[in-house]
Amino acid sequence: MPELPEVETVTRTLNIIAAGKTISSVVVSLPRIIQKPREPEAFAAALAGHTIEKVERRGKFIRFVLDGLVMVSHLRMEGRYGLFQADEPVEKHTHVQFRFTDGTELRYKDVRQFGTMHLFAPGEEFTQPPLAKLGLEPLDEGFTLEALRSRLAKRTSKIKPLLLNQEYIVGLGNIYVDEALHTARIHPELTADRLKPEQWNLLHQSIRATLERAVAAGGSSIKSYVNGQGDPGKFQHELLVYGRKNEPCPTCGSPIIKTVVGGRGTHFCGDCQPLPGVRHAVGSQ
Repeated sequence: MPELPEVETVTRTLNIIAAGKTISSVVVSLPRIIQKPREPEAFAAALAGHTIEKVERRGKFIRFVLDGLVMVSHLRMEGRYGLFQADEPVEKHTHVQFRFTDGTELRYKDVRQFGTMHLFAPGEEFTQPPLAKLGLEPLDEGFTLEALRSRLAKRTSKIKPLLLNQEYIVGLGNIYVDEALHTARIHPELTADRLKPEQWNLLHQSIRATLERAVAAGGSSIKSYVNGQGDPGKFQHELLVYGRKNEPCPTCGSPIIKTVVGGRGTHFCGDCQPLPGVRHAVGSQ
């Protein structure tokens, strides 16, 4: 699933290729993608004649801000957008086509068919699902050390599942949690209430720095991710632990361990990220 850096990259690309265009009509080929309104015909009719003013991100969601409407799109596993000429052949698994008055089309393709689209009146999107309960934006000014600690410091759950919980911090997924915890030298199974003040400081810095580097690299193309112009991300070449089971830790040289934490495959270095009282076997899982 695309995480914050990938969705941010797609959002920036959509601002280049789609902002300023006026929708003449919408074609929906897979009705279940449209969540609000439930009727695809009503969705298409509501968007006709509206202009995309800008595209923004909230967590892992994309907000298309139009003149008088907001469309919230979630890419889920493999959703992607691309701009095409109207006369170009429509690729397989293309489920929604936003036809513009200039003869181009923004097409939504989703092989796994898990993506969703919601339509709202401006401002309404923040009071209803799927955006209503989202937590801190880790790249915003409001993501301070104090804000992070106030959300998590008293919780007795393991730190990795807490960081994955979108109601606390948005945009973080498996890749970037593993990377941030490694840079902060925090074991993914350490409970939040046991983190020391300096560890909170390192974690706060690491989350922001990891995401900023990933955004600058256009995200990580682990499987099929590309941005709206068809370009893959490059941050996968900079990953320190994720996907590197049994490879030497770039910090200390010890083999990277893979285990399962909170039901998610988890990569870390047992030497750089020790858990008091626990000794990990190399190559776990």
